[in-house]
Amino acid sequence: MELPQDFTERMKGQLNDGYADFLAEYAKERVYGLRCNPLKIDKEKLQSALFKAQIILDKVPWAEEGFYYSADAHPGKLPLHEAGAYYIQEPSAMIAARLLDPKPGENILDLCAAPGGKSTQIAGRMQGKGLLVSNEMIPQRAKTLSRNIERMGVSNAVVCNETPQHLAERFPLFFDKIMVDAPCSGEGMFRKDIQSRQEWSLEQVEVCAKRQQDILAQAAMMLKPGGVLVYSTCTFAPQENEQNAAWFVQQYPQFTLQKSEQIWPHLQRGEGHYAAKFIKKGTSVKEMNVTELSRKTTDTMKKIAAAERGKTTATTAYKKQIQTFCDYFTEFCEDVLTNEVQVWMFRQIAQGRLTVFGDQFYLLPSGMNSLDGLKTERAGLQLGCCKKNRFEPSHALAMALRPKEAKRILELEEPERYLRGETICCENQKGWTLVTVEGCSIGWGKAANGILKNHYPKGLRK
Repeated sequence: MELPQDFTERMKGQLNDGYADFLAEYAKERVYGLRCNPLKIDKEKLQSALFKAQIILDKVPWAEEGFYYSADAHPGKLPLHEAGAYYIQEPSAMIAARLLDPKPGENILDLCAAPGGKSTQIAGRMQGKGLLVSNEMIPQRAKTLSRNIERMGVSNAVVCNETPQHLAERFPLFFDKIMVDAPCSGEGMFRKDIQSRQEWSLEQVEVCAKRQQDILAQAAMMLKPGGVLVYSTCTFAPQENEQNAAWFVQQYPQFTLQKSEQIWPHLQRGEGHYAAKFIKKGTSVKEMNVTELSRKTTDTMKKIAAAERGKTTATTAYKKQIQTFCDYFTEFCEDVLTNEVQVWMFRQIAQGRLTVFGDQFYLLPSGMNSLDGLKTERAGLQLGCCKKNRFEPSHALAMALRPKEAKRILELEEPERYLRGETICCENQKGWTLVTVEGCSIGWGKAANGILKNHYPKGLRK
């Protein structure tokens, strides 16, 4: 493999005696990994299911849900992957979420989230409780992020397509934890991606380092006192790693660097990743302007909430739309979902979590009261829409449900047929049915006369 000369010269000075071992790694096969999704399946069941497909998993030491697999395996082609049972992710990238240590019920921001590896790892540890805001500035990448959030069955995430600056204005001192997986020079991707090698330069490293500082500055304003910020990159450049960590605590003395870790390909089984964990002690002079910003933002949010209440009260058409939805959705829930899930759904609606985008209805996660003024790709859990005098559930709702939460399920014997959009034989069932593979929900079907009509989205069919 041909590496950039400036890169090898820098690494020689950076690693000294370890350089020869580091360089030798680039003559070897890169490392492959996947991460179990606890929202869908437990680790032991996943290992057993993949073993049947002749894929042997080996534990990643720094991520309890992470596994290695061999280069000749192709887990991305299996139906279980489409069911969101696991996420294919480079093993060293799993270390950042471990340092963040997400907990159920927290408000968490993943500021640079696409394609969704760290967001879905965070979501798995949150277990559907709390608020996860996953943000991506580039619109097409935000769509990819949203699709991965849906595939993994995440119900408590809002996917935004915003600048860090705008988010900082909207959410000052709001989040318990923030992940900043910053855009970087990508040196840890050299074995995987030839483009990253071709685009690399010393100048690019400096540009990335400055951009990372700008992003960190916005993240600092959004974290609560006592909160945790994890900064990570997939590069080895000190300017983007240790030097930026030192810059951050110098510039923002209310933060302390608690811990940092670097995965090296010649020392661990990983392509390379850096992660630093910071704790915010409290408000300093540098953030006095943020307090004023927080007050202004609170006033703005109150005005938005008042406008929403006024809209709900004053607009007859809107009230009728909500009432129609509730009528049809109630019928659907009573027919398809268990009592426990019905109670949870209607509790969220009673708490004002229901929101409408076009003809689609969503449940906003707890902690997110309004999306006005935000460029939003996904507004929480998409429920579905009303058409032809009935409720039609979304694919996202199916992916977020566990089999025990549906009254009717169909475990697929030939899941490839379902993924191609074919009809399936289905005896002794009628109505909306949750379709599963290896006990993981993968979509909807509608049963009638011994046949399950396929409702797997056309855009996802194989």
